[in-house]
Amino acid sequence: MEMKEALHMVQISSHPNNISLIEDLVQNITAGKNLSQDLHGNILISLTEAVNNAIVHGNCCDKNKNVKILYTQRRNQIKFKISDEGKGFDPENLPDPTSPENICNIGGRGVFLMRQLCDHIEFKDSGRTVEMHFKI
Repeated sequence: MEMKEALHMVQISSHPNNISLIEDLVQNITAGKNLSQDLHGNILISLTEAVNNAIVHGNCCDKNKNVKILYTQRRNQIKFKISDEGKGFDPENLPDPTSPENICNIGGRGVFLMRQLCDHIEFKDSGRTVEMHFKI
């Protein structure tokens, strides 16, 4: 018999200070899972980047808009789904942060980092939702 995954949801308002809540969330989700420091860091960085992008770029720091974080856990995988209420974006049409003309830019590395650190990533709903999977 296959067990169903439990779906958990956290909703935060789009105030930049709420990005700090992600560290505790990741700590709670990964507690007792014996993850390597690298994997824990990959999850923390990716989820922080996704929530930051949703708050700042998606919802334009509008405190009346929310970011939803849904996550499920299995024995060997954690999946996250982060959604905002913004207009969306085209994740395939972003400047390459590793190209010489962009290397000194302060921002523009979030999606690049998430793609490097997740085992699987998909952008849906015109870029308003990102799904990230991590093998544990």
